[in-house]
Amino acid sequence: MPNRKHTHFRYTILDACFRRKNTPYTFSELLEEVNERLAEVYPDSQISERTLRQDLRLFRDPENGFDADLQTKNIGGRTVYLYKDPDFSIAQRKLLPAEQYLIEAAQQLLDRFENHPKYDKLAEALVLFQEEESAATIPDYRHILFYDKNEAYEGLSLLKPLFLAIRKKQVLKITFQGFRDETAREFIFHPYVLKQYNQRWFVFGYNATRGQDHWSIPLDDRLQNFEVIPGSYREDSTDWNSFFNELVGVRRFSLTREDPVPETVVLRFAPHRLPYFKTKPIHPFWDEFMEAGREHDVFFETVINPELIQQILSYGKDVEVLEPEALRELVKKEAESLWDIYG
Repeated sequence: MPNRKHTHFRYTILDACFRRKNTPYTFSELLEEVNERLAEVYPDSQISERTLRQDLRLFRDPENGFDADLQTKNIGGRTVYLYKDPDFSIAQRKLLPAEQYLIEAAQQLLDRFENHPKYDKLAEALVLFQEEESAATIPDYRHILFYDKNEAYEGLSLLKPLFLAIRKKQVLKITFQGFRDETAREFIFHPYVLKQYNQRWFVFGYNATRGQDHWSIPLDDRLQNFEVIPGSYREDSTDWNSFFNELVGVRRFSLTREDPVPETVVLRFAPHRLPYFKTKPIHPFWDEFMEAGREHDVFFETVINPELIQQILSYGKDVEVLEPEALRELVKKEAESLWDIYG
């Protein structure tokens, strides 16, 4: 029973091990690596040599397995296991029957909670996965879903390891190089939360090297590497709900004040655009004016940062900034810059 509950997790671990072209594993090293990784998620859970050999056979099995070209090579007197093609991954193969059953069982389980908003995101993810799997395995499959997806974004591979680092309260050494940086730099980082904005993920935490709280790092090519290092994890007392509710986007610095505190923003929409704002507002906690003549005005409290201006400009001529005056001037300057280009 213990072996079955983490079967698919083992496959993922082994898949990564077999792609290590420069530092491949021997059988005993594979067993040690799998058991160490299992212990992180399933404490006191181990597999035997027999189970590992069964997993190896399944990887090679062309009918009931992954049909992987898994080879053994003698390198320096060590017999190691690796894919003939280091770019191969079992993620490229169709689901095994047992895996397909799990997906369908999960979908059926979620059907019980279809009216519970807590499960909406998971249900959405399963539908998207089933669409991708059908497209990959069914000849002449006709797509049903066309969703907003950033094909160039590769930061999702960092999401799970950073999530686990936060759960385990681990201290990290980050290697980061900004788009304008000539060289990469390193700093010690205590991760606290992950935030998604505009199809990109960010990790927030304490930058111990700079002694700065609420430091954000985008999960993309700029985050070149991170590794867990020994050290005492600095606990966090930030109310992150309040932190994010006081700004649009992820950058908490103000373009109008020295200290990044929320200000009251008042916008006036063209009548035909106000319904669009209401269904997808710039800020989640907005309100309307009840006075006569202000039926198309809305207001909310937020830090005035670059993301706010970008969102306002996305409405073009259909929105006017009424307050504060400093924000109105910033948007005006952006409009004048556009006029210089297109006028």
